[in-house]
Amino acid sequence: MGIVKIGDDLHEELRKSSSVMCRSINAQAEFWIKVGMLAEANPSLSFRQIMAQQLKSADVQTPQIETA
Repeated sequence: MGIVKIGDDLHEELRKSSSVMCRSINAQAEFWIKVGMLAEANPSLSFRQIMAQQLKSADVQTPQIETA
């Protein structure tokens, strides 16, 4: 584990976002870093596609919403 230096403004956005997402500030930062890394490595995928792929690889069963 290491220390990552970030600016005060970004830290404040992490703090606010982490409370909305029910994550610690560190967990929120780790989430953003992971998603950013995946987005850079897979530029043709949308955020939604990246999340669906991650959930599937973790064997998370996501309910499907039926539309009329």
